[in-house]
Amino acid sequence: MKYVLVTGGVVSGLGKGVTASSIGVLLKACGLRVTSIKIDPYLNTDAGTMSPFEHGEVFVLDDGGEVDLDLGNYERFLQIKLTRDNNITTGKIYQSVIDKERRGDYLGKTVQVVPHITDAIQQWIERVAKVPVDGKEGPADVCVIELGGTIGDIESMPFIEALGQFSYSVGPGNFCLVHVSLVPVLNVVGEQKTKPTQHSVRGLRGLGLTPNILACRSVKALDDHVKVKLSQFCHVPVGNIVTLYDVSNIWRIPLLLRGQNAHTAILKELDLLNVAKEPALQEWMSRADLCDNLHETVRIAMVGKYTGLSDSYLSVLKALLHASVACHRKLVVEWVPATDLEVATAKESPSAYESAWSLLKGADGILVPGGFGDRGVQGKILAAKYARENKLPFLGICLGMQIAVVEYARSILKLEDANSTEFDPDTKNPCVVFMPEGSKTHMGGTMRLGSRRTLFKDLNCKTAKLYGNVRYIDERHRHRYEVNPDMVSKLEAAGMQFVGRDETGQRMEVIELPNHPYFIGVQFHPEFKSWPGKPSAPFLGLIAASCGYLGKMLQDPDPAYLNGTRVFGNGAAPMSKVNGVYSNGNSNGNGVHHP
Repeated sequence: MKYVLVTGGVVSGLGKGVTASSIGVLLKACGLRVTSIKIDPYLNTDAGTMSPFEHGEVFVLDDGGEVDLDLGNYERFLQIKLTRDNNITTGKIYQSVIDKERRGDYLGKTVQVVPHITDAIQQWIERVAKVPVDGKEGPADVCVIELGGTIGDIESMPFIEALGQFSYSVGPGNFCLVHVSLVPVLNVVGEQKTKPTQHSVRGLRGLGLTPNILACRSVKALDDHVKVKLSQFCHVPVGNIVTLYDVSNIWRIPLLLRGQNAHTAILKELDLLNVAKEPALQEWMSRADLCDNLHETVRIAMVGKYTGLSDSYLSVLKALLHASVACHRKLVVEWVPATDLEVATAKESPSAYESAWSLLKGADGILVPGGFGDRGVQGKILAAKYARENKLPFLGICLGMQIAVVEYARSILKLEDANSTEFDPDTKNPCVVFMPEGSKTHMGGTMRLGSRRTLFKDLNCKTAKLYGNVRYIDERHRHRYEVNPDMVSKLEAAGMQFVGRDETGQRMEVIELPNHPYFIGVQFHPEFKSWPGKPSAPFLGLIAASCGYLGKMLQDPDPAYLNGTRVFGNGAAPMSKVNGVYSNGNSNGNGVHHP
């Protein structure tokens, strides 16, 4: 097994995750099998109980692991399926060591950070690196490890010590350290300054790790004399210093690394030059070029609770991007704070209220993502109502589906007090209820998590068609409330269709409004399985409906429409938008207009 370790210095947020993912793409393009591990030095066992404002979104894996968002980058870039053990945290390591100590596994020894914690870290890495994640048998060729945080952080010291020991134990030719650092340009002098990187590398070397490659973040490519200076002071060959300068889109990062022969430097350190081929990245280049050359826009209103931090909805944004590129549209996300849509805001801040509604009404489609807590729920309900009444394409995810059900019960069934017991435990008309197997005393890992099966009642429904006319799908879940089964018959009698259910038939997974161009809610999180070149079906449907292409997509038997390899921008006649509905005068009789 070969290992590539990616560390970061100077400041956090330099893009270590994207760098690690791009290195994986490059090595995979060289014909190697790649797996990934993310190390997070925080004491939390996992990311499940952390606020998105603290750490960005919580990414969910097939096995139910609630992990760091960087694992989402790995899956999207490398098209692999990771496990919860691919995310190592201080909490997991200490918990495993303490469990062993309580069992008496250490035979009376004094349990210490060195060697017990450091040994546990190394053993975890070696064990997980051997687990195949690409659907093939046998271990991968290379494991890319990302160490979260910044060199010098107190909480990462046990991992630094463990990785220093690990690099020695696996030996030369099996370990390559890529250090991501910052080379700022001060406006006063306009010069690229190397001192922060020098200090960062000095600190790294003092901790027992020597970088083989420097990946320098800067606004523009490093000048040659700057590389020479870094080489002299950091003891890294000039050819092993690459610049991660600002680019137009994230898909250009692997191309940026290849253009500077980063793969050659890594393969040389790993003694793989003789077995690897020249990286083929034509698909990445085509996608990056296409993304840069899109001009006609599609505007999606994102109505959420955490709109102040885009990382809170990172996978949702990526899924929207994948779908919009497949439809040859430039994505414009209009961030709409859910609370700003509420009547209370109209009194407190009329300008914020008017701005939010202006953005909502000017959008081509509306998306209400998942979330927890009652803040902004009324605003989300109003957004769903506006989409339903004005025939505007709508996608509700998890809580977004639940509030759509509540809104329908209030408006159509005239149950004014209809609500979720999450927000009103005493409601007489509970549309959404707490799941029987959930826990109200423990938060971490107690939800319905991971991959679950959804069966379609009718293959004629839009969602089943978008998934390719399949009878069932497997998608990832993260929720502790669900649609009340006792309310389903009343809602269906009033026109709402529950087209997808779990294998018991008692859990509602997908809702549709048949007399609406596109009004779909899903209990699962389809964004977690959206990849570049293979957009998630519900997101592809939302974008297609927002562009006026949904009818063509549903009519055309070509499966290439459904996986994004064939797009609608080159031949489908443009449609006019009247009162929020795309139409050219043709309808199939159920309210869905076709181009």
